[in-house]
Amino acid sequence: MHQYFGTRASTTGTRSYEFSKFLLRRGHRVTMLTSGRDNVDGFNCRSGQGFARFETDGIEVIAINAAYNNPHKGTGMNGAKRMLHFLDFARLAARVGRQLQRPDVVFATSTPLTIGLPGIRLARHFSVPFVFEVRDLWPDALINVGALKNPVVIWWLRRTERRLYHAADHLVALSPGMKEGIMRQGIPDERVTVIPNGSDLDLFRPDIDGSAERARLGLGDRFSAIYFGAMGRANGLDYVIEAARELQQRARDHIVFVLHGDGGMRPQLEELARRHELRNVVFSNLVPDKAAVARIVAGCNACMTIYAATDKEQTWSPNKMFDALAAGKPVLINVPGWLGETIQENRAGRSLDPQRPAALAETVEELAARPGLCAEMGRNARNLAEAQFSREALAARLEEVLRSTIDRS
Repeated sequence: MHQYFGTRASTTGTRSYEFSKFLLRRGHRVTMLTSGRDNVDGFNCRSGQGFARFETDGIEVIAINAAYNNPHKGTGMNGAKRMLHFLDFARLAARVGRQLQRPDVVFATSTPLTIGLPGIRLARHFSVPFVFEVRDLWPDALINVGALKNPVVIWWLRRTERRLYHAADHLVALSPGMKEGIMRQGIPDERVTVIPNGSDLDLFRPDIDGSAERARLGLGDRFSAIYFGAMGRANGLDYVIEAARELQQRARDHIVFVLHGDGGMRPQLEELARRHELRNVVFSNLVPDKAAVARIVAGCNACMTIYAATDKEQTWSPNKMFDALAAGKPVLINVPGWLGETIQENRAGRSLDPQRPAALAETVEELAARPGLCAEMGRNARNLAEAQFSREALAARLEEVLRSTIDRS
């Protein structure tokens, strides 16, 4: 169960798709419950039943006419409206799921946190184990970046979080910090397995020709650092705008930032760039699929993984960073904790001070002046992706989690 399920034809994360393909190759059967409304792959769920049933690349897809499939859309909504969408999907997913063939295990992956609610209900209905994957620690992640302040909603989400963790037969966390957060709710170590996001080693590669995208975006021969992904409040991309101001004030016209994606904060970011008359920020619109994203990334010199500055939130495991590693690009990351440490220790980029945008300006200036260092970091990034974050190896780890959970049950 994954509300935001997308294939390689989409521009969103494809972890669930890639893992499902691996399980199919291993001889398993996969049925995916997802939102079919506004689906980025064009899933048509308006069939009169409230859902559509079809197959894509061997995966049986149940596309439910509720909520929304593209996570970028949610960044433009207020919290109450998003929660209503989430609960509507959870209600319908539980109802539709009962009509399906009995599975061996129910696997639900967040966000949103509420995807676990129909997970519990269907696991109980079929008397099978329930495995819950935690991609973000809700509500802590939302609270830590200032996106959630309503005390009633916080109370309800904390209660729901604890209920889901204790109801799950096993949990998957996407980072060590997330595992620690789960264990703080009284869950023992042996019931939580860390399976981080993986690098798409086939789609994102160092040998892709990105020259056409460089020309299309008007980058010329400037050193370019790209951010690609959602543009919501939690992403804190004003950090990049401030770094661009710093560089423009110092007349470093040979450096440009590319912001590719969409979300609720994009109009404000564009307005901010216009207000400061920034000539070194290029906004790139969404493209048809992940392959097109890979070509844009190939046309840039470095990749940025940026989040809103906070002293508390260090548990992120963003797809964009792992795809940047696969592309063989230096990663410039302002997230402290395990992500920043991993990049720094493997010399695959630089860990930046999240409170000081000038650190980003200084780093891109250094890499632009030292192409040899930039190339070395890019090679280290690809080596790191192959050694630690191969999706094939991570999918095999998930298969073992599902198998062992079924066996114990």
